[in-house]
Amino acid sequence: MGNDKKKFEKIINIRNKKASFEFEFIDTFVAGIVLKGTEIKSIREGKVSLTEAYCYFKKGELFIKQMHIAPYSMAANYNHDAVRERKLLLSKKELDKLESKFEEKGLSIIPVRIFINDKGLAKVEIALGRGKKLHDKRQDIKTKDIKRELDRMQF
Repeated sequence: MGNDKKKFEKIINIRNKKASFEFEFIDTFVAGIVLKGTEIKSIREGKVSLTEAYCYFKKGELFIKQMHIAPYSMAANYNHDAVRERKLLLSKKELDKLESKFEEKGLSIIPVRIFINDKGLAKVEIALGRGKKLHDKRQDIKTKDIKRELDRMQF
């Protein structure tokens, strides 16, 4: 009976759609997040925004900033701050690899999506990316338009 509950839970998979348009992804990682009790409840309700979020290193640890997790509606006194900085959990090897690449000129660490894994833990997929130039963005728009037209022709 306990396993039946998981089948009916809403699947959480929140994407940062703006990130793939603004950045060219070089490498991706999956990281855990240090959360408070009301934050995970809000994430399970799907009340998260990654549009303004970014990651940075502080004293050899990776943090995410500007990720908006809406306050939990059922909490009374002990609710969380919606946009506080949160620590990301990666292995030391992954952190060293990411930090060495991050120090290169023009690279950023962007949260791409947030999801809940099979064990019920919140995870963030982060990507090491380089900002796209204007002509790259125009090319992406052209390819999307062509693909959309071809899809319409098939029906």
